[in-house]
Amino acid sequence: MNFSNKLQKLPTQFFAALVNKVNAAIAEGRDVINLGQGNPDRPTPAHIIRALQQSSEDPQTHKYSPFQGIQEFKEAAADFYKREYNVDIDPNTEVAIIGGSKIGLVELPMAILNPGDHMLLPDPGYPDYLSGVVLGDVNFDTMPLLEENNFLPVYENLSDEVKERIKLMYLNYPNNPTGGTANLEFFNDTVQFAKENEVAVVHDFAYGAFGFDGDKPVSFLQAEGAKEVGIELYTLSKTYNMAGWRVGFAVGNKDMIAAINLIQDHLFCSIFPAVQHAAIEALNGDQTCVDEQGAIYEGRRNVLVEEAKRIGWNILAPKGSFFAWLNVPEGYTSQEFADLLLDQADVAVAAGNGFGEYGEGYIRVGLLVSEERLREAVQRIEKLGIFKSASTVNK
Repeated sequence: MNFSNKLQKLPTQFFAALVNKVNAAIAEGRDVINLGQGNPDRPTPAHIIRALQQSSEDPQTHKYSPFQGIQEFKEAAADFYKREYNVDIDPNTEVAIIGGSKIGLVELPMAILNPGDHMLLPDPGYPDYLSGVVLGDVNFDTMPLLEENNFLPVYENLSDEVKERIKLMYLNYPNNPTGGTANLEFFNDTVQFAKENEVAVVHDFAYGAFGFDGDKPVSFLQAEGAKEVGIELYTLSKTYNMAGWRVGFAVGNKDMIAAINLIQDHLFCSIFPAVQHAAIEALNGDQTCVDEQGAIYEGRRNVLVEEAKRIGWNILAPKGSFFAWLNVPEGYTSQEFADLLLDQADVAVAAGNGFGEYGEGYIRVGLLVSEERLREAVQRIEKLGIFKSASTVNK
């Protein structure tokens, strides 16, 4: 039996290929420091696990969830946005429960676009955005995220033809893979751009909990008029180390929320109720764990930047997320340098070209190992003799 034409058009799963390479190296008995992953390395906080345990013991949670999720979860999401961002959300019409933000990102083109319509994606960007393009049978244009523009798109640089044809756009700040952040002024400009060009906006806020140097990430919905043009997707995967739990939500424009709920009525039976109860505890409970996690990532970032500078690798310090976007040295492509690090230093990183055309020249490093392992990774890279340390240059 052959796969459908649609399945055959799906892009190669970038991260699956990376995992296969790393696993092959590990199977050879090599001590690989895996900086290529995007999987939080610390456990889910204990109070969230206890909420799951207690809820799962209740036979009522063994039944189907309401198709569009538990009302208390929607209310917790609304309360969370009011507390964290001072944004008012109607839990009845402006919240959709989703099984992790990836589902929302992939299903949205199917829910609000027609075959042949155009959407606008960031480049570099999360590779799975392209899955939604194929499954929705739509076309896409890209907007470059360049270092000289702080990894923000410049709407003025888009052609009139692109502005005319796009109906949906994706943004993601703090950004994967660049670690760039956006401020309220940028989101205000985005709302204006969306209104002028009749574009729906989806902001992927997966790393919303993690901003560095005292700067809390800004929600798109804090911009005036944001709910008139778009939604924001929030996942508990990163904020609460719940990646495997597969739970998140979308908030914002009621028509886009209704579209998500409708398509999910036909695709899913919502999420295991006990997981939803645990999510409620995560959002409503003690947030000390979130602050502690952010401090850990910032400490790791500082170690990485310090060690890279020590060996003469002038990298840009990320402003948020738990990723660093590092320049590849001259003479290498992104993939060549990533392969070199794995083959000769047993350090796994994600090649930047896997995130788009404008990812070439970079690699992505996850701040998802201990400070000690980060130091060891840079020390291994130092031994390759590619970089000249400041002390060597000054001799």
